[in-house]
Amino acid sequence: MIRTRFAPSPTGYIHVGNVRAALFPYLLARQQGGHFILRIEDTDQARFVEGATDLILDTLQWLGIDWDEGPRKGGNYGPYIQTERREHYLTWAKKLVEHGLAYADPYTPEQVQGFREEAMAAKKPFLYRNYRPETPPTWDGSQPLRLKVINPQRYTWHDPIMGELSAGPEVLDDFILLKADGLPTYNFAHIIDDAEMGVTHVIRGLEYISSIPRYLSLYDALGIYEQSTQTQRAADSVQDSDSSGTSIATELLGRPYTRPVLACMPHIMAPDGKKKLGKRDGARSVTDYRTDGILPEAMLNFLASMGWNDGTEQELFSKDELIEKFSLERVQRSGARFDEQRLLWMNGQWIRRLSLGDLYNRVTPYWPTSARQASDEYKKQVLGLVQDRLKTLAELPVMTNYFFEEPTPDTSLITGNKQLSKLSSDEQKQLLTTAKTALEQSEWTAEAIQNTLNALLNQTGQKPGIMFSLIRIATTWAPFSPQLNDTLALLGKNTTLARLQTAIDTI
Repeated sequence: MIRTRFAPSPTGYIHVGNVRAALFPYLLARQQGGHFILRIEDTDQARFVEGATDLILDTLQWLGIDWDEGPRKGGNYGPYIQTERREHYLTWAKKLVEHGLAYADPYTPEQVQGFREEAMAAKKPFLYRNYRPETPPTWDGSQPLRLKVINPQRYTWHDPIMGELSAGPEVLDDFILLKADGLPTYNFAHIIDDAEMGVTHVIRGLEYISSIPRYLSLYDALGIYEQSTQTQRAADSVQDSDSSGTSIATELLGRPYTRPVLACMPHIMAPDGKKKLGKRDGARSVTDYRTDGILPEAMLNFLASMGWNDGTEQELFSKDELIEKFSLERVQRSGARFDEQRLLWMNGQWIRRLSLGDLYNRVTPYWPTSARQASDEYKKQVLGLVQDRLKTLAELPVMTNYFFEEPTPDTSLITGNKQLSKLSSDEQKQLLTTAKTALEQSEWTAEAIQNTLNALLNQTGQKPGIMFSLIRIATTWAPFSPQLNDTLALLGKNTTLARLQTAIDTI
């Protein structure tokens, strides 16, 4: 069974890049009928932010990225928070020491800096293993513990996104497994966690690709191999009576564990496409987008399209469609440019897809204060008019306020209009007076109002861009509004005529 995971660090808000790192492994697990694990990697206590874990969990739940195992749900391989797993890492570390594959680091930071300067003076790359102590002290847990790279070699591996990759022995070094405070480094902890939790596919950002050779050297030390190697080694152990055939991993897990598939996603790029998206470039908290009225369906759809497509022209995908069509092989290798305007367009499309009842339930926090006393029926009518024009739920107040209270006249909407500004005040007043007289005589249905408006064009000789725009501004004093005849019908005859008179008096 496929088992994927998302393992964020609670060091602040969760942004779009974090969520995509959860989405891709989630889609793969759901598609293959596997399990999706949520694990909190909180060993970097210096950067830990109180409340960040709950923010991560709440954001994933809002998006519909549900996990099978992890915080709030439990599971058979817990704990799912790294600081609660210290004894697990200590057990594995002791085994590496017993096998001569890890050692206590006796050097001070000043000594290590001296080694770096020595290597620099010799014009050689600094490798800690070149300064490895011949007789390291007995490890008592108070010193950093380093992996001992026995046989630096060239590693070749297949990334289902990036293709065939390799790295030479020059990038392999004795890296720290456990820090002096007893907490593991990421390089150690995530491999132990993945092994104990049976993770089969590790999908993460491209920034980790340069570290994969290190991970492979640790996999080898623990006796965790890729599938073909694992099978061959098992066969060799049966034929070789002198071989115990038991690796550290098999001994501690009580079962063989095959190295997971390692996949690296392309970066999400800044809007200019020249660098990785950062906070200065708009990597906002997903919570901010939620507050701004972005739908979870739109956010999932948008993030899935950042670096993946199904090979068709389709742009809108439901979560079920994403699960059905997703594949790592269709994830592109190049970075995907972050385009917030596309997110807004996509959100508007998803708003249009919602039923009026569903949308009404979602916009509850967004109504203008003036709508508090209005009936549900009236508010649904208003919402039905503006649904096709909303790009975000947060636009609801500015698009509907005039349905619930008298707007304040703002003649800059007329003077700032390219066509209307060409009319003199007397011409504007005359057109509005003619419109008021015609509407006074009209029946008050959307169809009848539209007939009256069309007749006004013939009567005045004006174009819709002038006549209709002037009436719309005079009755709403808003920068935009729904279809004019529908707007006037819902405002009511008395309100419409009174607002036209106010506009005439104001002009």
